[in-house]
Formats: sequence, structure tokens, C-alpha cells
Amino acid sequence: MKQYLLDNGPLVALLKGRAGAEQLMRGWVAADEAATCQIVYGEAIEYIKSDQDYLYLRQNLRTLLRAVTPYRLTYSILERYADIRRAMRRPYGPGLIGDVDTLIAATALEHGLTVVTIDGDLARVPGISAMVIPRATLRTG
Repeated sequence: MKQYLLDNGPLVALLKGRAGAEQLMRGWVAADEAATCQIVYGEAIEYIKSDQDYLYLRQNLRTLLRAVTPYRLTYSILERYADIRRAMRRPYGPGLIGDVDTLIAATALEHGLTVVTIDGDLARVPGISAMVIPRATLRTG
């Protein structure tokens, strides 16, 4: 059963075999507890395009996504996106976060998942379960 939605930073750290990411997330992947969303794939591709091993990493990312389910955007997720933006808009909430992060949060909420991220903004989303991991933790074991 899926429990975690991996944001871009943790997903790419896992893709690159970083010790801290492996230690934290490999068990989730093996137990079929990890998911992500298609929009994170776009973020990951943007990040790895500057790497000299881009083609290799892209293939490995696609292989990883066979085990880490990428959820598609649905009408219900997009309605949650709208609700999140309305709840966060000032003066009613703490202020908006980026659209991509809002879509990631909406996906996690829709599927009842804890979002695993290095981005503290996601933790500001009302009702979200977020595990904010320091970047350094993903690098070391």
C-alpha cells in the first residue's frame, strides 16, 4: 500500500544512489510504499538534463518509476489544487506556494500520502502530512 509521495529532491537523490536517500527510501520502494506524480518527473528531467550522464539517468529514472508509481493528474486532484490555493491565499492563509508544489500537495492529499520533500513550503499546506528532510541527510548515510 502506498504511503509516501516522493518530491523531486528525494526522488533524484534516490535516482543518483545517494547514501542517505538509499537508506531512507529503498525499503519503501521494495515494500511498494513509494509513489510520486507525473509533474515530479518533469522536475526531475529538468534537473538531470544538465548532467553529462543525462541519457543514462533518464533511462534509470524511467526504470525507477516502474517501482515508484507516478500518479497522473485527475479532475479531483485539480479541484484539490484549487481548494489549496483558496485556503492559502492571503488574508485567509499563510500565502501561496508555487503551482508545481501545490499540484504535488494536492496529489498527496488526494491519495492520503505523506509527501517526502526537501521543500519546507509543502509543509505549510493545510492538512498535509509532510516529511521535510534536510538536503544533507539525503547525501550522507
